[in-house]
Order: sequence, then C-alpha cells, then structure tokens
Amino acid sequence: MLGHQRPIQEDLFQAIQERRSVKSFDANHVISESEISKLMDAALLSPTAFNIQHWRFLLVRDPAQRQKIREAAWNQAQVTDASLLIVICADMKAWEKDPKRYWRNAPEEVQNFMVPAIHGYYDGKDQTQRDETMRSMGIASQTIMLAAKAMGYDSCPMDGFDFDTVGKIVNLPKDHVIGLMIAVGKAAAPARPRSGPLDTSEAIVYDRFGG
Repeated sequence: MLGHQRPIQEDLFQAIQERRSVKSFDANHVISESEISKLMDAALLSPTAFNIQHWRFLLVRDPAQRQKIREAAWNQAQVTDASLLIVICADMKAWEKDPKRYWRNAPEEVQNFMVPAIHGYYDGKDQTQRDETMRSMGIASQTIMLAAKAMGYDSCPMDGFDFDTVGKIVNLPKDHVIGLMIAVGKAAAPARPRSGPLDTSEAIVYDRFGG
C-alpha cells in the first residue's frame, strides 16, 4: 500500500472480517509471480508442531490438469476460473525424514532435546501423524486466505471433491495426504451474505462444558 498505511493490526482485522468464500472468479485475471511468491512466503511462516513443516503446497498451473481436477470436483467453476489453485497437502512421514534439518539453526542443546522428542512423539502413532498434518494444513490454509485478502484477492477453501481421484491426478505420494484445496483470484461476483453465524453464547464456552 502506497502513501498512508493503516496500522498492521487494523489491516489484519479487516482481512478477517472481509474474507469470504467466493465461488465466482475472473478467469482472465493473472496473478504475478511476485504476488504468488509473496503469498507462499506467508504460508511458509505458518507454525507446525516440532517445526517439521510437513505441509506441501501444490500449485496447479497446467490448464488441462485444472480441468481434470474440476471434473473430480463436481464441475465447480472456481477450480479452473481462479487465478491460482493450491492443493494443500502434507507429508505424514516428514517427522522421520532427516529431522535434524528442522532444528539446524538452533543451539546444540535444543537440537539434542528436540530431535529425539520428534521420534518419541510420532513413531508408531499413525493417527497422531495424520491428526498433526490436519492441524498444520488448517493453520496454513487460513494464513493463505488472510494473506490473499490483504493483497486484494479473494479465495475459496474447498473440500468438495473426490480426494482419491485428485490424488491420482496430481500423483500424490503414498505417505502424503490432501487436506483441502484453495482457489485464489479476483472475485467476479461478491460472496453471498453470511447465512447464519452462531450466537456467541453457543460458540464460546468458558472453563468447562455443562454436564
């Protein structure tokens, strides 16, 4: 933003308020490479347990590939019309793939504690490995959508597709999992009004659930 710049906190809360799931995108709009880099740099700052950074962001650029994915997504137009389609994936076995590299810049005493702790936390715990990827992909996805909104773009998180078919289309490795897809671009039509937010008395609970 040139000239006057609002405090970053205000920008953040405005992005949160204005972020909506847009279904209709300008198919002619092109996101620049520098904008894509800026967006993905933000995604890569998202936190992960033990810093294993197991998310993988598959940017689908090939139009033919996009069309195949659209067919596996019940012909939802945003798959092909959005400027950018990101398949949010994660490597469930990242924890055991040279874990020292996740802490290579930490003090030696931290490395000596954290690297064995990674093994102890994940080894033999398939459900934990999968659950952790879902948490990490969710955090990163929200980072992407808020960053996109702050950059003047809209987005649409998607789980309305055949996961197995999309996995085959993108040649998903066997030790990876898909969490969702995110379409990013310029809205061609505004999102519908919010349809039914829960009352805070139902959504927010203090101290413990009633029994």
